[in-house]
Amino acid sequence: MSATATTAEPKAETAIPMINVQVDGEWKQFPKGTRLIEACMQSGSYVPHYCYHPALSSPGNCRMCLIEMGTPKMGPDRKPELGEDGRPLINWSPRPAISCAIEVSEGLGVRTKSPLVEECRKGVMEFLLINHPLDCPICDKAGECRLQEFSVEYGNDSSRFIDNKVKKPKHVDIGERIVLDDERCILCSRCIRFMKEVAKDDCLGFVDRGSHTTLTVHPGKRLDSNYSLNTVDICPVGALTSKDFRFKMRVWFLKETKTIDTNCGTGCNIVIGSRENRIHRINPRENEAVNAYWMPDSHRLNYTYIHREDRLKEPLVKGAAVRWKEAVAAATESLKQHGEGRTAIIASGRMTNEELFLAKRLAKTLGSDLIDIRPRAQKGDGFLVSDDANPNTRGAQLLGVTSATPGSRLGDIATGIASGKITSLIVLGENPLHCGLSETDLSKLASLVVIDILPNASLKHASAVLPGSASAEKRGSMVNINGRLQRLNRALTAPGHARDDWEILSDLLKGIGADGASSLEDLFKQMAAETPALAGLNFGKIGDLGVTLKA
Repeated sequence: MSATATTAEPKAETAIPMINVQVDGEWKQFPKGTRLIEACMQSGSYVPHYCYHPALSSPGNCRMCLIEMGTPKMGPDRKPELGEDGRPLINWSPRPAISCAIEVSEGLGVRTKSPLVEECRKGVMEFLLINHPLDCPICDKAGECRLQEFSVEYGNDSSRFIDNKVKKPKHVDIGERIVLDDERCILCSRCIRFMKEVAKDDCLGFVDRGSHTTLTVHPGKRLDSNYSLNTVDICPVGALTSKDFRFKMRVWFLKETKTIDTNCGTGCNIVIGSRENRIHRINPRENEAVNAYWMPDSHRLNYTYIHREDRLKEPLVKGAAVRWKEAVAAATESLKQHGEGRTAIIASGRMTNEELFLAKRLAKTLGSDLIDIRPRAQKGDGFLVSDDANPNTRGAQLLGVTSATPGSRLGDIATGIASGKITSLIVLGENPLHCGLSETDLSKLASLVVIDILPNASLKHASAVLPGSASAEKRGSMVNINGRLQRLNRALTAPGHARDDWEILSDLLKGIGADGASSLEDLFKQMAAETPALAGLNFGKIGDLGVTLKA
């Protein structure tokens, strides 16, 4: 080692101290810094709450999380008195405390189900319902409203309030995507804190006092952030509603599918709410390793293209609709007519790993090394919108479909077609006219095989068009920009006679005499056997939250 070389001393990780807390008569241990409400719920004692959110500050607004609390009973020597079990005796306070704003401390005692606590919760619920409108039948939040749920357990069957309810503004347009019903607001301030602390757009606040307090936007501002719809997600009642979903569907009719967002390389975890094969809403799904509890509005609202009337639904050969067997036969025959190395493949960074794996095998079988994806660079926001608009660039690099510089081979494909070296082209989920090719280039091809979901100007040159599936209509896996392998799940059925892309690619491989796959699980097994980073994995091990691949 040279005299100037140095070695970094490994830093010893400081262990977080564990704190002893008694929860409903049982002693538990929690890391220092844990909020008391979290400790209770981790112990299996659910504490009702409105203003509390694990990713936001705790203002203690709603008082619904009141608990009975006690501290260790101290002896004359200022040391805790111990009981027969060797644990501290608890000196219970006569007053309740809010569990969301208190951190655990040594020897603390908590009761979440005592008569005092039950009575406090009923009192808080009565005050919350005094001015609340009885419009549950028409409220979008009905079926997933915390006020509705807790009123069953803690509310009264009648009101003692004899005065007129305070009337507050309704149907207030406060943003491009948000409508506010102030009379439903319970002043939890979740939306205010989210916009200030997470979205970094401090545009919401309360005005007036007492029963007349209302939520509103600051003068001269609008709730137009690209993260505004997250306020609808975290609103515990129906005060903030999405214009896109408002009065559209009852939530109890929706089928919920856990999957991932495919609008950029972040790969936000989402839940697709669908009914009768149509998407009605998309919500973020909690995953601390990817997107926490949030997602951008631009991503959650980008689903209408899936339901376009001009979706490709039937396989076409030279513009005429045919059966799948005929279409695959025509496509494979056209591919086999070209010599080795005469075919190029334009794949997509929106394809799943399984589809990319088969595309690479198809290129190898045809003797071609000209395969690449179309890069989609964009300006990210430094939060959840990535600089890469492709959701699976990392997967394409992992499988060797593209290089460290995605799209670097597209120029070689265009040059090969122009020179006549490339006579056959397979395009997977992309418009070749957006990949450096021109109409003149496409007209020179003897064979153009396209797998896509929507029509584009290049299809008039195609010898075979094979309708595939949109991201919400398929299963598979993708790798996000941080190297996390995540699972894509099917929420809808593809329209008409469209098929899964991996099935189409598998049939093309079989048609030219190569191995395909019998199932998606079999395909993943083949891929994992040939890709060291995926060794030992399967869909079950990926799970709902994904796994980070080793570098």
